[in-house]
Amino acid sequence: MKRLIFLFFFSVLFIGCYQQKRDCTEFQKGTFEFETYLNGELAKTTFVRNDSIEIDYFQGKSDTASIRWINDCEYIVKKLHPKNMAEEKAIHMKILTTDKNTYTFEYGLVGVKKNKQKGTAKKIK
Repeated sequence: MKRLIFLFFFSVLFIGCYQQKRDCTEFQKGTFEFETYLNGELAKTTFVRNDSIEIDYFQGKSDTASIRWINDCEYIVKKLHPKNMAEEKAIHMKILTTDKNTYTFEYGLVGVKKNKQKGTAKKIK
């Protein structure tokens, strides 16, 4: 019984120390793809990001946004040419985990703690 308790606590200790990989600098620049379901259909967005600009390509249209990095894993995106009030709001992006050529991220409007969304992007270049 003591051995079982020891194994349990040892396992919990080992699991508690595990941290997922988070090498965000590899994903600050490049060309990426993001897929999501939109109105029941799979939609793909391709975006190119450098130090200060991100260009999104979606359904044959492009859109440019400025980027301001907060730290290696978080940045603020703001559209340069918003078409309406909703597009004027900045979005806070946070890279949560990284793995080879993909990263998982969380995003939401700046200053709003609720309604965060998650996604996974794949680096293609």
